Amino acid sequence: MPRGKSPHTLDLPRPTSWLDKAGVSKQDGAYEALRSAILTKLLPAGSRLPSSRTLAERWELSRGTIETVFDRLHAEAYVTRVPGSGTHVCAVVPERFLMAEAGDAIPAGPAAQPAPVSDTGVRDGLPFVARRADASLFAVAAWSKCATRALAAATPEQLCSADPAGALPLRQQVADYLAKYRGIRCDPQDIIVTTGIRHALDLLARSVVRDGDKVCLEDPGYPAARALFGLCGAVPVDIPVDAEGIDCAALRLHGDARLAYVTPAHQSPLGVTMSVTRRLALLEWANDSGAWVVEDDYDSEFNYQSAPLAALKALDQYQRVIYCGSFNKTLFAGLRVGFMVLPPALRAPLLRTLQLTGRSVGITEQLALAAWMEEGAFVRHLRQARLAYKERRDLLLACLEQFAPGRYTISGQQAGFHCVLWLAPGGDERAFCARAAQDGLALQPLGDFCHGAQLAPAVLLGYTALSLAQVRHAAQKLGRLLLPVDYA
Repeated sequence: MPRGKSPHTLDLPRPTSWLDKAGVSKQDGAYEALRSAILTKLLPAGSRLPSSRTLAERWELSRGTIETVFDRLHAEAYVTRVPGSGTHVCAVVPERFLMAEAGDAIPAGPAAQPAPVSDTGVRDGLPFVARRADASLFAVAAWSKCATRALAAATPEQLCSADPAGALPLRQQVADYLAKYRGIRCDPQDIIVTTGIRHALDLLARSVVRDGDKVCLEDPGYPAARALFGLCGAVPVDIPVDAEGIDCAALRLHGDARLAYVTPAHQSPLGVTMSVTRRLALLEWANDSGAWVVEDDYDSEFNYQSAPLAALKALDQYQRVIYCGSFNKTLFAGLRVGFMVLPPALRAPLLRTLQLTGRSVGITEQLALAAWMEEGAFVRHLRQARLAYKERRDLLLACLEQFAPGRYTISGQQAGFHCVLWLAPGGDERAFCARAAQDGLALQPLGDFCHGAQLAPAVLLGYTALSLAQVRHAAQKLGRLLLPVDYA
């Protein structure tokens, strides 16, 4: 049967349960009805939706309302709209790229420095600054409404005697999100709200690490982690990273380590995803040595080719993993809200440290974020952002291939905010970055993330905070720089 003749184009009765639902607008009701039909495969991949005119008549709505709903579904990658061809359900719905896949081979988890440490001062929109979300994608108007409602409903106890672990409504929403999308089953009491990843690392360094303790770090790895643990007297141990993630054979040589810090979903900076085999080996090492594993899950929400693996914490049968997440990466840097999922043994000492050092996350931000997540706005934002970031990544790769074919190698492009561009063997990455800076490009040499590792010359390319026009213009400049020049 031809694509346009799918029987599903003819059988969309008026969804009374959605359109007549109290407190739900006609537009939102129609959107949820169509989205639900797509997710439950009532409208399977490739099926054609009725025209906006036909559906408006059938559902007794205005055509403008249906057009707006179709545009929303298109913006969130549920449908494609091609002039003259109609509106069709996408071959792969966006949840496929958000929800973690555990796989049959993964055991279920239990119920229940010299280098700079930040980008502070770097202007947003400057190509190719890495690890930046595009704040222009954030729905400010929707957030404002949630914040107003949340604050109006707040009790005096919430405003004046906030729970040191964080607002319970937010911790409940985070627990629900982690169960659905990262494979982590946890209770709200396992969660502590922080200002972000670095705040979490600082709390751990103050609460868990003692002077002289070994702390195993990925090499290359996140410079701020080394700096923060070093402030508390830790002895850093550099562990190599290969195509499967951190080298667990090298970890086995350090059974007396206090903890290991890893970025398994999209290794910072190389972008590799830790294999399931390596994850299980890491957990066995932690259990055998009595060490803690800090999982920094900073950009796992943005996968462009497949669903993400379940978080390392989802496999944690031994209660050795400390999971760290941040809304500062998924939403916008100025939000300053993150969280940790703690093993029971660490909850009390970290709460003591948190209360001693002062709670830094405002209650209004927490209540607003909780309301925003409860309405489903957070996941909608992830769908839209993933689609936008993928489009920018695809354009960047296409432009580089057009302007400098065969002059480079790309890795880590399957997910996240950045990829790694490998230069010609023997090149000087710092000289390359200096030349790029003269053209208005902000590149970061891979060497900034290396301590003992000796890697081929490469630079980081961040693309998520750039418009398509900026990507195209900057990629053309970068392509010219990649043409044969002696950088040594």
